[in-house]
Amino acid sequence: MKGNDIVIAGGVRTPLAKAGTAFKDVPAVELGRVALSGLLAKFDLDPKVVDEVVLGCVAQPADAANIARVVALQAGIPKEKPAITVQRNCASGMEAVSYAYYKIKDGAAKVMIAGGVESMSNIPLLYPKDYGEALWKLRKARTIGGKLGALRSFKLRHFKPIIGLELGLTDPICGLNMGQAVDRLAREMHISRKEQDEFSLLSHQRASKAMQSGRFAEEIVPVYLRHGKAVADDIGPRPNQTLEQLAAMKPFFDREFGTVTVGNSCPVTDGATALIVTTYDRAKSLGLEPWGVIRSHAYAGIEPERFAIAPAIASSLALDQGGLSLRDIGLIEINEAFAAVILGNERVFKSLEFAKERLGKSSPLGEIDRSRLNVNGGAIALGHPVGVSGARLVLTLLIEMRHRNVNLGLAAICIGGGQGGAMVLER
Repeated sequence: MKGNDIVIAGGVRTPLAKAGTAFKDVPAVELGRVALSGLLAKFDLDPKVVDEVVLGCVAQPADAANIARVVALQAGIPKEKPAITVQRNCASGMEAVSYAYYKIKDGAAKVMIAGGVESMSNIPLLYPKDYGEALWKLRKARTIGGKLGALRSFKLRHFKPIIGLELGLTDPICGLNMGQAVDRLAREMHISRKEQDEFSLLSHQRASKAMQSGRFAEEIVPVYLRHGKAVADDIGPRPNQTLEQLAAMKPFFDREFGTVTVGNSCPVTDGATALIVTTYDRAKSLGLEPWGVIRSHAYAGIEPERFAIAPAIASSLALDQGGLSLRDIGLIEINEAFAAVILGNERVFKSLEFAKERLGKSSPLGEIDRSRLNVNGGAIALGHPVGVSGARLVLTLLIEMRHRNVNLGLAAICIGGGQGGAMVLER
């Protein structure tokens, strides 16, 4: 490493909890505060040296506009230090790291905190616009007759809510939600139900093993609930999961012909992550041990309905920027939004046709070695808090690179809306 290299010099995350479970009553701001406060405490980082906080968040709560600013202030970052929230759908956490990278590279900052926060439990229900108009009419009414007239304007359909989470996961261009798009892609790429279930089982097995060994304890700061109970472990991995149980689940998105089920998809999840991004010299001056250099990073676009294989395009760009090939990479983390995402990327990484048509290359990226991929499980078991996962991948990857004495790692993620993101990290 060199003095001006931009490095990640520490990171933590909260446990990841399936929506509707332990964190259902914990606001997103509190999850972010826990992660950021935990980061400052664990690495003995003086809040005054932080130049800016940037957090990814997809569903920003209405009561905390620019949630990064609210989180920063509640975590004790001085009011003079700015904060910004970024949104690139599922890669929002990775985008936060990219933002920090460029701020430091441009000389506008020396120490940044980057990460993500999401409470998918608390994504609100929505109501039709004319329901709001009826409410406003009732509110303005001043006489009993006016109020009765306003009440008559309410319709039964006004009381059927629109599920905000479902709406947010549906692409407005192709009209498909992410599960439907992946189901179609799985059929097109001949990805079988059995393959998807087998990979899902592997994710649970690896994540459960990592939990039981204490591996994830290195990156987790506990969340204390109102009644005093501490949540210190992820709520998602199932150590007793069997292939037979997965095979018994019915298709969820295409109930007649589909292969994508709840079991071979990631659960919606709550959580937060925070990372220290700085230069090598600045880290050393603060008594921090640089974990790894951000060697390169890239984002790429594709048709929205084919977003699942966009990580391969972003990975190609990031590897090219770093002057690397897949053979140089010792560990890989690809976000497990669906098992078919991983299986699809395994196919296109080694496809000559994909390389020629999508990458403009005469040879494929290469074959992904499953023994180097998501070695501690992934989002199918751990969960996918959409604004967090991009940063969580970076955190998990860097810690595992240290454990295995691996020099280069690749983190990649598919992004709803037809994008992919990738980041190469070097120890």
